[in-house]
Amino acid sequence: MFDVGIPEILVILVVAVIVFGPDRLPDYARQAGRMVRQLRQFAQGAQNDLRRELGPEYADLKLSDLDPRALIRKHVLEALDDEEIEMIRERRKNVLGPDERPPYDVEAT
Repeated sequence: MFDVGIPEILVILVVAVIVFGPDRLPDYARQAGRMVRQLRQFAQGAQNDLRRELGPEYADLKLSDLDPRALIRKHVLEALDDEEIEMIRERRKNVLGPDERPPYDVEAT
């Protein structure tokens, strides 16, 4: 989700020690951990409430299923048969790269 590597984490840690001080940093880390845990519980509770309100036919609902792009992709792919999906994949293979030029037809211009 977040593209944060080891160097970025170290920089954040050094800045946190400088700003908050080494004696108050553990308290702030605990508070941040509690906040993340509460946010996860809130999201899980909202998902469970949504499932309960929608009924048993939506028991396997995930919040990521509500993403419009994923929803459309899922229903379009369900509507297509295997031959059409393979044809779409073949078209994607023929897409030009960033440095490639399309073919030029002198007679067509």
